[in-house]
Amino acid sequence: MAELNARGGGRRRRTRNEINMVPFIDVMLVLLIIFMVSAPLLPTGVVDLPSVGSAKKAPDRVIEVVLEEEDRVKLRVDNKDLDTLAVSELSERVKALQVDNPNGPDGVPVIISARKDVRYEAVIKVMDRLKKAGVARVGLSVRTTGG
Repeated sequence: MAELNARGGGRRRRTRNEINMVPFIDVMLVLLIIFMVSAPLLPTGVVDLPSVGSAKKAPDRVIEVVLEEEDRVKLRVDNKDLDTLAVSELSERVKALQVDNPNGPDGVPVIISARKDVRYEAVIKVMDRLKKAGVARVGLSVRTTGG
């Protein structure tokens, strides 16, 4: 026994370098219970999505702006093609077409449509340009599918 005591003092327990996970698990379970109890009490948000309106009577005259490319548009009045022009010339031409105004004080409605490959940003720029020029009734074309 003298040899054992001389080498290290006999049989001592060695300390282990491990993380005690029990407190961590306890905290996680408490947080889980808190979130499970408080989740049903949170108010739910309601999102009002825009819908396509339906008019009782179609307007007598409609100006349609069709974006062929990001900088070129085609003008149509009452489903008849007029001409193709640059976006920079669009607002003056639309204002000239709205001069004879059978649709009341808001003017002739302008509908913007675009091909599939035209970026949405270009559509918004055309809409913004028309609004800044004073065109009151500007809308986007909506294609509805049956089914």
